[in-house]
Amino acid sequence: MTVEEFIDDWHSPADKLLVHTSGSTGKPKPLWVEKKRMEASARITCSFLGLKAGESALLCMPLDFIAGKMIVVRSIVCGLRLVSVPPSGHPFSSLVADGGTHEDEPFSLVAMVPMQVYNTLRCPKEREALMRVRNIIIGGGAIDEALEKELRTFPNAVWSTYGMTETLSHIALRRINGPEASQWYTPFENVSVSLNADDCLAIDAPAVCSSLLVTNDRAEIAPDGRRFRILGRKDNVICSGGIKIQIEEVERKLCQCLSVPFMITKRKDAKFGEIVVLLAQSSDMDEVRNVCKRVLPPYWQPRLYASVESLPMTATGKPARAEAERIASGLFVNSEP
Repeated sequence: MTVEEFIDDWHSPADKLLVHTSGSTGKPKPLWVEKKRMEASARITCSFLGLKAGESALLCMPLDFIAGKMIVVRSIVCGLRLVSVPPSGHPFSSLVADGGTHEDEPFSLVAMVPMQVYNTLRCPKEREALMRVRNIIIGGGAIDEALEKELRTFPNAVWSTYGMTETLSHIALRRINGPEASQWYTPFENVSVSLNADDCLAIDAPAVCSSLLVTNDRAEIAPDGRRFRILGRKDNVICSGGIKIQIEEVERKLCQCLSVPFMITKRKDAKFGEIVVLLAQSSDMDEVRNVCKRVLPPYWQPRLYASVESLPMTATGKPARAEAERIASGLFVNSEP
């Protein structure tokens, strides 16, 4: 879909638009969402970030998913000047090509996935352009500790977002840099959160959701009863020999020590019920194994290791967990004792 096509859809008489979920835990699903709720979400974000009419926003996300659509909606609703570049791993590459730096009009807003941010930081000119953006919002996947550390010195605001297609993009932000940096997400005004019996986050956001939304994200709520942090997805728990292991916690531990791209997944096992499996883009799996044995507690140790040409990812740059499980189920590798 092009920007022009989306704008035509937006201005059509229909009161709803078709969007698709990202497919991080399975096949992408179609959803019909109300334009008035998308407009409300756009106004909330623009107000929170202090965006003003006439300022510019960069669209570098696919328009097939909610994140890209909402950048356009924010531009329409709040009067931002929209600059669009083809979705890629290097969103700023065309803007800094041939000596250009886009210095005349730094962007006030850009939304990116962690992979795009990581790639941009590797190229000096692209990094300089990113540092001039007044508000960088990062979503679509976890930001690992090393990437977050690189962003802490940025002069302008860098935010991690929490939200999903059903909430029409984010309903909470977490500042990554500056004196307001925190590990806790702060919900927008008129958004409240709670935990259900499984410690999964429940979201009450009447402006963007018509009813209470119970997520699959296991969370912890701060003592103030408002802020929260995400521990991992309920469906990303591995129950191995009676011990519950959160996939994201294992990945956070390993990302500090493993220099190769990797992913933790699981597969069924006759003895343990489920076992931990590690997929890595590496030709030296012995080194990967040694790192795991050095830094992980015994019950977190992978029992299967597999070298893959590329890790399964969604179109929005998230780990494709269902595909990773499919790969793990087909492995014929001797398991660890």
